[in-house]
Amino acid sequence: MTLTLCASAAAAEFSGARALEDVKKIVALGPRWVNSEAMKKQQAYLAGQLKSTGCQLTEDPFTAATPVGVVPMKNLLCLFPGKNGKALVITGHYDTKQIKGVNFLGANDSGASASLLLELARALKDRPHQSDVYLVWLDGEEAYGEWSDKDSLYGSRHLAEKWQKEGVLSKITALINVDMIGDRDLVVEREQYSSASLRSTVWQVAGDLGFARNFNGREIAIEDDHIPFLRRGVRALDLIDYDYGPDNSWWHTAADTPDKLSPQSFDIMGRVLLETLRRLDP
Repeated sequence: MTLTLCASAAAAEFSGARALEDVKKIVALGPRWVNSEAMKKQQAYLAGQLKSTGCQLTEDPFTAATPVGVVPMKNLLCLFPGKNGKALVITGHYDTKQIKGVNFLGANDSGASASLLLELARALKDRPHQSDVYLVWLDGEEAYGEWSDKDSLYGSRHLAEKWQKEGVLSKITALINVDMIGDRDLVVEREQYSSASLRSTVWQVAGDLGFARNFNGREIAIEDDHIPFLRRGVRALDLIDYDYGPDNSWWHTAADTPDKLSPQSFDIMGRVLLETLRRLDP
């Protein structure tokens, strides 16, 4: 174990309140669908904030064939280099779904994941670790039409293929994807496509930190940005609260606004993820 800070110290450095403030700033830009002006402003905001973390920020531009034609997209990768040739990865999408006639601001889906990753970058600054630690903002998670294998997960499908060609996939010992994790009533699902061993580790961490009730959701199979990596043999896990509002009524609606989120939920996720990274780093 090489991350020497204890869980209480990690909690002091990770600020759920600051993560929620980032959500508010990001949401104020407007709907952030792929290649929109608001998305470009979000990318600039994240890049500006990440400068102070000392991570190696890389833009990963690509084009994707979509139902509306070929569309330029861009993943953002924040790397804290290690020494042992292995890698730990936390991903989350930062695009919002474009919904005709709906001012969908996506505070939880995807403002929460974008902001959580940013706050993790701040918390990881100057921490010792042996493995490479990647934080990845994935573009193009949302479908343009009805969800399908070809119309969804554009950024993660691109990156999984790219990393396989570059030899990065073989170095990854664990990949955790986060999605819709800012809900003030946080209950993470037990996603069934995910790697059972990695889910067991995270659930053990959550229990040890006193958050077992927040990781006691349904057993449910969800296609999310972890899937392209799972299909290429990576041990991957999806952390998602897929019950957002009464009968999931806030999901993909104009009701997905920052007032539905809680700094405590960000604190819980931040603490669990930082401790999980500590335990996974050999």
